[in-house]
Amino acid sequence: MPIHIGQLIRTKLKEDGHSITWFASQICCTRSNVYKIFANDNIDIRLLERICRVLHYNFFKDIADEQ
Repeated sequence: MPIHIGQLIRTKLKEDGHSITWFASQICCTRSNVYKIFANDNIDIRLLERICRVLHYNFFKDIADEQ
């Protein structure tokens, strides 16, 4: 089953206890755009890089390890 990157990001955000508002401000977008990110199964590489830095998690590794 392919990785759904939006769901992975949502899960990590929830695990870390951060709010949607906090996350939106950290990645310089609106709350509605955060929900769009969660709904997508693919994401712009530059945005994903920014998200990795904010959440201190390497989502690229998850994608690379996908079997």
